[in-house]
Amino acid sequence: MLRRIVAILVKEFLQLKRDRTARFRLIAPPIIQLIIFGYAATFEVFGVTAVVLDLDHSQESRELITRFTASRRFDVVRVAANPEAARQAIDRGEAALGLVVRAGFSQLLHKGQSATLQVLVDGTNSNSALIALGYVGQIAANYSQDYAAMASARRGAEAGSLPVQVVLEPRNWYNENLNSRWFFVPGVVASLTLFMVVNLTSFAIVREREVGTLEQIMVTPVRPTEFILGKTVPFFLMGFVEVALVSAVALLWFRVPFRGNPLVLMLGASLFLLSALGLGMLVSTLCRTQQQAFATNFFVLNPLFTLSGFAFPISSMPEPLQWLTLIDPLRYFLIVIRGTFLKGVGVAELWPQLVAMTAIGTALLAFSVLRLRKSLD
Repeated sequence: MLRRIVAILVKEFLQLKRDRTARFRLIAPPIIQLIIFGYAATFEVFGVTAVVLDLDHSQESRELITRFTASRRFDVVRVAANPEAARQAIDRGEAALGLVVRAGFSQLLHKGQSATLQVLVDGTNSNSALIALGYVGQIAANYSQDYAAMASARRGAEAGSLPVQVVLEPRNWYNENLNSRWFFVPGVVASLTLFMVVNLTSFAIVREREVGTLEQIMVTPVRPTEFILGKTVPFFLMGFVEVALVSAVALLWFRVPFRGNPLVLMLGASLFLLSALGLGMLVSTLCRTQQQAFATNFFVLNPLFTLSGFAFPISSMPEPLQWLTLIDPLRYFLIVIRGTFLKGVGVAELWPQLVAMTAIGTALLAFSVLRLRKSLD
């Protein structure tokens, strides 16, 4: 039995050696995609185009506006002379956000009353609009805190006493600088691994059936179980190489820290690859041509990516979809890979994810093997 499995393994690796295109697809596209996604995928927003309307023309209003212009988050493209000009700048798409300082802004501050800053936002892109509003709120809050501290210090000096302040000092754990790239890049590693392993597994077996070599193999002494093992083990090893390759790019190129145990990551990757292999084999049993396999992979992989929590929080999804994410292996591997990279956690914290991937992988492999054995027989 072992000799026949080894023979199939040698056949697969020889075929890969002769196929230069396949070798190129294994190395170049994942690295290129990782670099592109690593730079393009981010929660941060820079250079939000803004129009400013200052109706107060005071030192306080100018200082507030200066804080926006000095921030990399906003790019003031126009200073409006009246409310109509500010509105037209947003309507025409010249600016995505408008800042309006109303007359009497400084007088209200001097009296110790609340002064308002009006913000006009183009909500066409709701995600960017919400993030930009968060930046506006943060800058306005900092300005308000600084002004209140200065006013309190001035009153305290006049009265001969020092002001009492409560200062918020946030401390970020695991991602100290809140670098969104550190969050996205490990997720890209997991997603690329899933896409590559599922595509390779499903296409390889379907290709054997399409060109007619599958029937030739079946008339040999090779048993269906041996054929399945000989076909899937190479892709398992290739998946491991893929994880190591793109992880190295994440560490060396993007400088994402790795604080965990490599053995824990290897264990999680092994269980995740079993799920990917089972899914690819299942697709191969449902399809007769490579075109069908490609279409099926597109139909299956996109929902897995969307429901994994890679970019969209699972807690924000409708409850039925949250239940559906429980059978998504990518969801659990994202927790494992981000936990080992950024938090340095071990098996004691990640065992629920490891158990879930074991159950999903076992079920997928068992069902796909039964389907494949039936189709081969």
